[in-house]
Amino acid sequence: MSVAALSRPTGSRQHKPDVEAFFECRTGSIQYVVSDPSTGDCAIIDPVLDYDEKSGSIATESADEILRYVSEQRLRPAWILDTHPHADHLSAVDYLKGRTGARTGIGEKVVEVQKLWKSLYNLPDTFRTDGSQWDHLFKDGECFSIGGLEAEVLFSPGHTLASITYVVGNAAFVHDTLLMPDYGTARCDFPGGSAQALWRTIQRILALPDDTRLFTGHDYRPDGREPAWESSVAEQRAANVHLRQASDEQDFIALRQARDAMLPMPKLILHALQVNIAAGRLPAAESNGRRYLKLPLDALPGASWG
Repeated sequence: MSVAALSRPTGSRQHKPDVEAFFECRTGSIQYVVSDPSTGDCAIIDPVLDYDEKSGSIATESADEILRYVSEQRLRPAWILDTHPHADHLSAVDYLKGRTGARTGIGEKVVEVQKLWKSLYNLPDTFRTDGSQWDHLFKDGECFSIGGLEAEVLFSPGHTLASITYVVGNAAFVHDTLLMPDYGTARCDFPGGSAQALWRTIQRILALPDDTRLFTGHDYRPDGREPAWESSVAEQRAANVHLRQASDEQDFIALRQARDAMLPMPKLILHALQVNIAAGRLPAAESNGRRYLKLPLDALPGASWG
């Protein structure tokens, strides 16, 4: 069934989906299963493929934990969704599609990210930059259904140029745009990122109803507190540490750019993007049967050696 056929679901934002979070401690990532309690249909959002950069080993423990939950709760995966091509972990979208048969989706601007990173990795002409590695590319404002729940897509650039937010009933999955209020907002210094775009995205998210539940994509546990991932629009407006420091767009841009200039690149960014722009597909095995990741040298701002 095409997404066009699902473009007018019967749900509303008054509906409250069930949301189960899975915290992956190695990268601080949060994966989600959002489900319709009346039908058992569900979507898996931003699943993680386990990767140890020291040994180069791949595992599926995090994704398998999600599969166990889905099985135990007798849920039916309808979608496996990316909010954006991640820079700090490998995506398990392809693995879970193979295990569930669910459709996969991401925002339509992923094609621009694919073009950018294809050039950085010098990938072969056979690598497609049309987003066809996913089953569907979502447009801003597009609606689709998860059982009886209405889901709407909000284009949310800033952290990346392809980021989107999924609003499902009264829950919004805001990826790396707004983190928990005590940590602030997402960095914008990756290729294609923009602090100005992030500010405007945040204003759009904060225009949702005050009681909208916001689910973030990462938690870095400031001061060693327990992992957390859910806040509300009202809580973010009142307590987000970056929004309290920057009351307008220009102040926010200055704050975000100054903070980003002090941050090291994520340790897995060059490992992850070549997999994630392919919807979690690992590189093809070479003549000896092994797969290899490709790491471009001097492609991103490096450490200061002074």
